[in-house]
Amino acid sequence: MMTELMTVADFLSRYSISRTEFYRQVNAGRIRLTKLGNASRVARDDAEQWRASLPVRAGGSANV
Repeated sequence: MMTELMTVADFLSRYSISRTEFYRQVNAGRIRLTKLGNASRVARDDAEQWRASLPVRAGGSANV
């Protein structure tokens, strides 16, 4: 089975994070990159695992 790959731009758009934060997550080892020549891609399964690993904050005040 072939793994679906996302471009970095697709990842940023889908998960609404900045390019800077994306590369912070990559450097921290929380997002895995696949290299195709000079192009960086993220496997959709890896992206979903990253999203599922994010902490969830329940309700409360908007003054955080």
